[in-house]
Amino acid sequence: MSDTLAKYIPEHAVKPVFDLIVANQVHLKIVNERQTRHGDYRRALSGKHEITVNASLNKYRFLITLIHEIAHLVAFEKFGRNIKPHGNEWKYTFQRLMVPFIRPEIFPSQILPLLARHFKNPSASSDTDTTLSLALKQYDLANDKNYIFEIPYGSVFRIKNGKIFKKIAVRTKRFECLEISSGKTYLFNPNAEVELLPGNH
Repeated sequence: MSDTLAKYIPEHAVKPVFDLIVANQVHLKIVNERQTRHGDYRRALSGKHEITVNASLNKYRFLITLIHEIAHLVAFEKFGRNIKPHGNEWKYTFQRLMVPFIRPEIFPSQILPLLARHFKNPSASSDTDTTLSLALKQYDLANDKNYIFEIPYGSVFRIKNGKIFKKIAVRTKRFECLEISSGKTYLFNPNAEVELLPGNH
């Protein structure tokens, strides 16, 4: 198991993560890309704790996602099943589990202060923390995607589910985009990854 983990997370995180997995009796499944989320925790009918993590994540995002999901398990076990999934009990647990990993042996130095800030009050997804998300994305494998903040107004783009939009305005920190087929307006985070379609704007 620790040999498998070593392929997906930073070297100095392998032993402490392995210990967490064993201590909490986690059944870890690493799956090929799931479009909607980085990871998932569920308790099976057998009582087994199943955590699924997306294999395509870079090693830093994989580590954060895995600890995020273990925090769900630990919070439910400690505080009961009636807590909110991303409520205060989970935030406290996620902070406590994550802090030992926020070290220069594990994360690049430019990410450490962003992580420290994020974990003062962690959100349900690190993607909603735009600064941290963009810093983590530098370590993704190269792909042909653009971030929505980079593309010009009037550009037409496609998102993962195939829907096509046109970038029309910025509203506070998010971008207003028009869905071509329905004419409805949607708001996108600046770090949303999109595929720019040719010959537009």
